Amino acid sequence: MKYSRIAVRLFEREGEDTFYDPVYHGRTLKVFGMDEWPGKALKYLVDRYREIDYGTVIFDTEGDFPEDGFDTIIRVKDGEGTGLDPIALARKGLLDGYTAATIVQTVYGLDRTLTERLYADFLAGKVRSVPEAMKSDGKYAEVIRESYTPLDEAFYSGKPPEFGKNILVELGETYSITMAGIAFLVVSAVIRHRRNTMIGVNDAAVLAYTTAGGAAIPLITRPIRARVTVLATQYAIDSIMNLAGPSLVLYHDPDTQSVIYETNGVPPGPMRKHVHKGEAAFIYRTPETINVEWGELPR
Repeated sequence: MKYSRIAVRLFEREGEDTFYDPVYHGRTLKVFGMDEWPGKALKYLVDRYREIDYGTVIFDTEGDFPEDGFDTIIRVKDGEGTGLDPIALARKGLLDGYTAATIVQTVYGLDRTLTERLYADFLAGKVRSVPEAMKSDGKYAEVIRESYTPLDEAFYSGKPPEFGKNILVELGETYSITMAGIAFLVVSAVIRHRRNTMIGVNDAAVLAYTTAGGAAIPLITRPIRARVTVLATQYAIDSIMNLAGPSLVLYHDPDTQSVIYETNGVPPGPMRKHVHKGEAAFIYRTPETINVEWGELPR
């Protein structure tokens, strides 16, 4: 089989290499495994895509992703500034104003009318940041204040990041899943149109658990040419498993492996081979078939 330029080798099987080709298999790869295995797979894929000069944007909730090779590192810590204020970013041209308003809508539960008013005030220059929106006289301010906390105030403070070619969003030092989800959404909105880029998330299920994080997933998994998204997780949950795209199954509990096989439509029998430590099963579909390939992960 002839592979595209952005295909990467996953493992060797009986003397032949097995590749993940986003063009052929789907542009979102879901990686399931326990303990350190998802992170190891994500690091391996980052290295492969850097070899073909792809940019990399990584969201890491584990706090142990290597920082080498990143132009921009955004650290999210409770009570400290990140500069990830969507309205302030829109003023700098890193987001459009309406996207910034819809981020505020998602995070604070504004209805459509209040979102339009916030957008109008942004265009009129009346609102220059989320804290200003919260303190304004607009009716949307009342809704924002209902869930706005000192953590929010600190989170939005600071100078906006540069958003270089290679970005690491370090989420391992925040205990607030809400702040992690907001960071995930804001950065995803900023980079959502990038091409020649690999986007990686670990742990995808944890970030998708929040309202803001769940809204970020469609932004980075929408199929566009010359972009690859890898969603790594320890949790076999529907919000990740049901996304279109192939699955890479790493070492996990037998019942979890069974759930992943079942969700992917793999029929009972020899195709559902148990994956041991250091091994992987690559599940992908074509319009006609379901295919499973097994092998040992590169060391």
